[in-house]
Amino acid sequence: MTDLPDTDFTQRFIFDENDARGELVSLELSYAEVLAKHAYPEPVAQLLGELMAAAALLVGTMKFDGLLILQARSEGPIPMLMIECSSEREIRGLARYDVDRITPNATFSELMADGVLAITVDPTEGQRYQGIVDLDGETLSDCFTNYFVMSQQVGTKFWLNANGKRARGLLLQQLPADRIKDEDERTDSWRKLTALAGTLTAEELLGLDNETILHRLYHEEAVRLFDEQSLRFNCSCSRERSANALVSLGLEDAQNLVVEHGGHIEIDCQFCNERYLFDAADVAQLFAGAGSDTPSDTRN
Repeated sequence: MTDLPDTDFTQRFIFDENDARGELVSLELSYAEVLAKHAYPEPVAQLLGELMAAAALLVGTMKFDGLLILQARSEGPIPMLMIECSSEREIRGLARYDVDRITPNATFSELMADGVLAITVDPTEGQRYQGIVDLDGETLSDCFTNYFVMSQQVGTKFWLNANGKRARGLLLQQLPADRIKDEDERTDSWRKLTALAGTLTAEELLGLDNETILHRLYHEEAVRLFDEQSLRFNCSCSRERSANALVSLGLEDAQNLVVEHGGHIEIDCQFCNERYLFDAADVAQLFAGAGSDTPSDTRN
């Protein structure tokens, strides 16, 4: 019996004669898991896939233990897109949308009018960091590229596409000057690499394997492709975390909620639709042991 090919992975590559690196991502099963939780319209499913691809690419560029959170908010028909991807390469996502406001062939700027993109790094240890940029690009790819320009970090460009079945992304990033010392030559080299990547069509990115893409774009360059790094869908919700949230409310408020909701409390996970039920006996048991050993993590 042979192993099935991995459908969800990132794959890094580096240019041996240029100060640049890149990463490609492919998501199928995890993308399907996210879309299966809600009946998203096509434009929402596409943008959610693109945001998933961006999160996977960004996690590949970071060295940290914790959680990366991407959140796009707007005044448009899609008021919220959210992706969480852990350093363990587990990913989940959701969207909020107003189906009555989504028109055929709506552009990105129309779907997410007056929007902002927040990129949050929540490490297991250390300080939480968040950067915010306006969603003022023509595509989500433009917005991520603009984020790196605005934050004055190293040159970085994104190409993102999704079609409801597969989400794909390409990232190029400058490295510190090493192989090319002259600043003008360095600028020309970066401009050439990004211009070639810009010729890649959505159909090619979604339909071709990584080796073929890199050969098509950079057959005149010395490119090394590294091993694939797998990703998977996983929702971090649990009955224990839901119980922790109830404990944080206090005994009286939790008991009142049980009464108000007909004898039990329902806590639903927005990411995976899992439902956790707690009745009066459950609440009593929770608080009987909460005095000496109260879990601290209340995030669903």
